[in-house]
Order: sequence, then C-alpha cells, then structure tokens
Amino acid sequence: GFVPLAGPSPTSSIHVYTQREVYGTVGSHVTLSCSFWSSEWISEDISITWHFQAEGTRDSISIFHYAKGQPYIDDVGTFKERMEWVGNPHRKDGSIVIHNLDYTDNGTFTCDVKNPP
Repeated sequence: GFVPLAGPSPTSSIHVYTQREVYGTVGSHVTLSCSFWSSEWISEDISITWHFQAEGTRDSISIFHYAKGQPYIDDVGTFKERMEWVGNPHRKDGSIVIHNLDYTDNGTFTCDVKNPP
C-alpha cells in the first residue's frame, strides 16, 4: 500500500515574502518590505530579524531585531543611525526603511520571522 512520508506539519509553517531586488538612489531612502503569513495566530513572542550581507563578503550581520513587542536596532555596522522600523507584526508586516543610502549598502538583506511556539 501507499505509505505517507512523515514530515513537518503544514499547519505550523510560516511563509515570509520579500522583494527579490530593490533599487535605491544614493542619498535617498528605500523600504525593505517583509510580509509573512502564518496559519497560526501571531503570538506575543513573535520575533523578526533582519540580516545584511555586504556584496562580495561571506559574513552576514544582524542589523535589526523585533522581539517582545519592541524594535531593537542593532548597534553594529553603518545602519544604526539610518534605520527605521515601519512594520507591524499584527498586520503581518516586518518592513524596515534604510535612510541616506550609500554605495556600501549594496548587498543582500534577509528577513527572518519566528512565531513560537
């Protein structure tokens, strides 16, 4: 007979959506959108982390963290003075804005959402 393969339950998954490529002009600002969808209710413990990996490097740094209902801009890198939290987890939005863009901002930004349990 047919044997179903055991795997993670689809009910507990969370899907995160970002734009594939975003372009901005030096000196202007850009919104990095991150929206997510979960089949479960959004818990009070939801956390959102943004990472940045500069073009041509292997290292990724954490630049922003949302946890326990509060946004925290990480005190590293060149973004700390130029970042603005515009998301709202209850609206399933984890977006940030980077102000005063520079050439050094070129790279990969990753949005990671956790909705425990």
